[in-house]
Amino acid sequence: MKDYQVVIVGGGATGVGILRDLSMRGISALLLEQGDLAHGTSSRFHGLLHSGGRYAVKDPQSAAECIDENLILKKIAPHCISDTGGWFVQTKDDSPGYVEEWIKSCAGAHIPIREVSISEACRKEPLMDKNVLRVFEVPDATVDGFRIVWANARSARHYNGEFRTYHQAERLVTDKGQVTGVAVRNLLNGHQFTVHCDIVVNAAGAWASQLAGSIGIPLDVICDKGTLLAFNQRLFHRVVNRLRPSGDGDIFVPHETITILGTTSQFVDSPEDNDPQQEEVRSLLEIGEQLLPGIMKNRIIRAFSGIRPLHREDHDVPGVKEEGRNVSRSFALIDHELQDGIKGLISIVGGKFTTYRLMAEKVSDRVAEKLGNTTPCHTAEEDLLPEIPEHVYKKAARLLPYAPVEKMLERLQEDAEDVLKEIEQTPHKGQMLCECEMVSMAEVEKAASDEDTHHLADIRRKTRLGMGTCQGAFCTYRALPLLWQKKEKYDSLDEELRNFLNQRWKGIRPVLWGQQLRETELTRAIYSGILQFTEN
Repeated sequence: MKDYQVVIVGGGATGVGILRDLSMRGISALLLEQGDLAHGTSSRFHGLLHSGGRYAVKDPQSAAECIDENLILKKIAPHCISDTGGWFVQTKDDSPGYVEEWIKSCAGAHIPIREVSISEACRKEPLMDKNVLRVFEVPDATVDGFRIVWANARSARHYNGEFRTYHQAERLVTDKGQVTGVAVRNLLNGHQFTVHCDIVVNAAGAWASQLAGSIGIPLDVICDKGTLLAFNQRLFHRVVNRLRPSGDGDIFVPHETITILGTTSQFVDSPEDNDPQQEEVRSLLEIGEQLLPGIMKNRIIRAFSGIRPLHREDHDVPGVKEEGRNVSRSFALIDHELQDGIKGLISIVGGKFTTYRLMAEKVSDRVAEKLGNTTPCHTAEEDLLPEIPEHVYKKAARLLPYAPVEKMLERLQEDAEDVLKEIEQTPHKGQMLCECEMVSMAEVEKAASDEDTHHLADIRRKTRLGMGTCQGAFCTYRALPLLWQKKEKYDSLDEELRNFLNQRWKGIRPVLWGQQLRETELTRAIYSGILQFTEN
């Protein structure tokens, strides 16, 4: 007796996209994630919704996929996306020959572009270097990785899809050349059990090779570390790219009140090797100076790194070895019955956040075919989130200050009405626990009460608590009692505080100078001095 038809391993954008797609087709599915949803690569990137422009020359197929998915996601998930638009900018150091090739390639991939006059560009982006040579507009946008992953998960749950966070897939279970399930450990209580199924989908990203390797299947997944910087203000109104082959430090991505500069590319040995380094920070700033003169005058609130799980396919080509940015950013769907003679296992590796829905569709098509399910994919037609009713907007505007209304409603979606009712009955719960990101006490209480919330970091991913300028200096100690009263199993207040603050410190340490250093000293004084919080 099978517990589910399909078990999906990996709770990033692709994994939850697969869960939603399968569930909409009536296929019973369970997703297992070793941490919280979106705690890995899907939240550790620049947040760009690609137009395809960055891949137009080198990988026209990926470019065409990006522009198609860009338009689909803008239609089905507008609450998760800011349609900023984007520019590709040629500086004096960028090759004119590449610019002409790029223009032709964009036309071939059906990416709409418009040349912007230098005078218009300087007027619209006054901080940009005035000596740029050419500027082209493309339909880039920005996307909130946390929000879109959770929107997929909630939509899947509406169609009876299930997911378990903090459940680690320790190994695959096989019988006579067939994968029949997954051996699982609940990381919260140590409980071990086996989930039986017809098919396992390996969407574990940077951990995909480890899962396949548990039954001796080789899967060449490269861990490519990319480091980014978050500035405490919106330096550009739109995405600004260098018009050259992809390289380090060639993109600025605005998100609400901050700007992200990225990214580096460095192969590492493990998915856990994601600590940003000071030399990476210096390199990004030196390159960023070419588009944003005086960049060092702007405050950086943190550095962070994500691991791109790249799939290298050159192992069968004599004399060829893909390295660095030459490794393809496209995705690979691997049916291990065809490749390795093992039935019941499909892996999806590589790809980009922008194409997560397409990747999920391709995987789900293959799974449905194997299960004899003929229901077609509908994820490109059905809205990911329901429209927020007008009366909810009006109620929020009446109960809350102007600034947090839009942010809170977009985060809460279908839970917004319940939270507003709580604020109406208990007005002090409308106070902002996190002034940087405009997160109210009632919203934190709601996130803390969710059955899949176990740590302060889980609340952070749902609400953006602690992700603003103060990096948790004030909101952490305010929020902890709310988690504590909802999650009585915790027995170490110090441990929860320490884990949360250490994660913030991990990104602050490489940018510790100027105003950021002064604020870090304030944070230390609050926790070590006033609250008597001791370090290990």
